[in-house]
Amino acid sequence: MILVDSSVWVEYFNGVGNVQTDYLDKILGSEPVGIGDLMLAEVLQGFRTDSGYRTAKNLLTDLPILEIVGAERAIKAAENYRLLRKKGVTIRKTIDTLIATFCIDRKYPLLFTDRDFVPFVKHLGLKSAISGT
Repeated sequence: MILVDSSVWVEYFNGVGNVQTDYLDKILGSEPVGIGDLMLAEVLQGFRTDSGYRTAKNLLTDLPILEIVGAERAIKAAENYRLLRKKGVTIRKTIDTLIATFCIDRKYPLLFTDRDFVPFVKHLGLKSAISGT
């Protein structure tokens, strides 16, 4: 399964064409794609119109929705954050640390455009769905 971060979904729904959104468009319906509960909340809260919200909600809730956080994962995410800080890397958002830790634990590749995931790829073994990111 490939997990898709909200950074890609937002660009996808906004019609932004890039490597990640093109890849998402290519794999939807042909490969297992999932979304985490945290990403689902991030994406849906950003819609300004009711019609856009409903369209996205219908599409996204047809995908497997994975529960990202629990006590053990919260602790592991804090440890990963601290490991990166010791390497001089500061992750801007806690939610990204939780998502990356989930993907590392489950060995799920993550499709993302958010630069906060790059240190997780470089230092902690997060698999990017697209090589080179």
